[in-house]
Amino acid sequence: MKTITRITLLATIFFLTSCAEVFYSPDAKKLAVSQKNIAILPPDVSLKPRNEIDAETLKEQQRTESLNIQREIYGWMLKRKSQGKIDKEIQQIETTNAKLQKAGYPETPLTTSEMCQLLEVDGIMTSNFRLSKPLSEGAAVALGLVIGVWGPTNEVNVSMSINDCQNDKLIWNYKHNMSGSVGSDTPEVVDRLMRNASRKMPYFK
Repeated sequence: MKTITRITLLATIFFLTSCAEVFYSPDAKKLAVSQKNIAILPPDVSLKPRNEIDAETLKEQQRTESLNIQREIYGWMLKRKSQGKIDKEIQQIETTNAKLQKAGYPETPLTTSEMCQLLEVDGIMTSNFRLSKPLSEGAAVALGLVIGVWGPTNEVNVSMSINDCQNDKLIWNYKHNMSGSVGSDTPEVVDRLMRNASRKMPYFK
């Protein structure tokens, strides 16, 4: 019981964050208000190569992380919509991904304009995540118990953008760097990211 309690106490989330970089087009708020429906694309995820992981396994890990992050962002946005903090219709990610897959994306590159037409939405949210390792706390817990060190376990570099489909232009971009220790799994990383980003995102009231 004492061991479990110690793990619970030590498995506390902390992030060292740098200042976020934010770009707004002059008409970002106006164009964001005019959008009625938006789509959240699966993020472009890159993982740092490791000697013990072959290329095919790494590719599958990146695909899995991408879908997990997309699901968390979608759920986060839906929750805020239910709270009345955002008034956009958010396309179901199953619909988004099915349309993209049918078009051969990401193996077949698509322009922003082509994705807008394909998905039939007014705005699209894209993102890029560069991870030093998969968003998992299991290895960190094991290491901490063995050597008693609970240092940073993941570096996360994020870039998130909103494009307006009607005008085919980038209206908002957000860049942020984070490092996490034990507990920095996908839901926690996305929650902390979105809490910060939403304060500067033109969709939120």
